[in-house]
Amino acid sequence: SPCVFSTAAQQRSTGDECGPEDPRDEPKHPLSDCALEHKAIKLEEQVRDLTERYRKALADSENVRRRTQKFVEDAKLFGIQSFCRDLVEVADILEKTAESAAEEEPSNPNPTLKKIYEGLSLLEAKLQSVFAKHGLQKMNPVGGKYDPYDHEIVCHVPAEGMQPGTIALVTQDGYKLHGRTIRHALVGVAVESQE
Repeated sequence: SPCVFSTAAQQRSTGDECGPEDPRDEPKHPLSDCALEHKAIKLEEQVRDLTERYRKALADSENVRRRTQKFVEDAKLFGIQSFCRDLVEVADILEKTAESAAEEEPSNPNPTLKKIYEGLSLLEAKLQSVFAKHGLQKMNPVGGKYDPYDHEIVCHVPAEGMQPGTIALVTQDGYKLHGRTIRHALVGVAVESQE
């Protein structure tokens, strides 16, 4: 009896009689073929799901990148918007002063007044060219259709020779910066006269 134990212990330690050819000692797979196929299908679904999530995340990050780039470009273009609003006020004063000098100039032969008028006209032209260089443009809405995004109605005038709803007069010029309205034009709109 003790011999049997020692022989079994020896066989286990040396592996003399046990080999991979012995079908009794082959390791059994805990999962059957059906279970493996089911697991493979689940893994393929997970791969598809993760691939789809990756594509969506990639598209979202691309959208965020494009939006951020657009914000940066807009900040570059419209960062001077409040400065332009302030300069537009100066342009209005300059224009009104030049108009006043123009009214006085023909009746007054004073050469100094004539030089002041010429200087104001040159200054006004230069200011408008600087505005145009930086994308700031004066609106010229007279004769056009009323647009609430660009114009603000301050009065109604009788439509004599004009279509109702068109702009008949401008009391204050409007300005756009790269196509975006930064100051609405104050306008008078033609309406049908009621008698």
